[in-house]
Amino acid sequence: MVKGKTILVVEDEALVAMLLQDMLQDMGALVAGPEGLFDAALARAEQDVLDAAILDVNLNGQSSFPVAEALRRRGIPYAFATGYGQSGVESGHEQAPVILKPYTSDEVERAVASLFG
Repeated sequence: MVKGKTILVVEDEALVAMLLQDMLQDMGALVAGPEGLFDAALARAEQDVLDAAILDVNLNGQSSFPVAEALRRRGIPYAFATGYGQSGVESGHEQAPVILKPYTSDEVERAVASLFG
């Protein structure tokens, strides 16, 4: 279900980004990024050919919700990765799955699977 899908990873912590990238690749996904800077993440969300995205809510003090908005405008599903849980998700994005940090491979796989129905 995830095999061959291109998933954008937006995460500002390098080790967490590499871990998530490895998890997704182990599931057979193709990884775009990871991107840890807001401007680069927004550009990819607006232009890249993507099947889905996993967004860290806080990128070095900047919210990733504008990135989520760009994805939504293009019809690309996304999930949030955060230590704040659902309470850290801005109004209007409640439909997006939340992966609570620290997460496991199983949790990531469930969230990504939910993005594809």
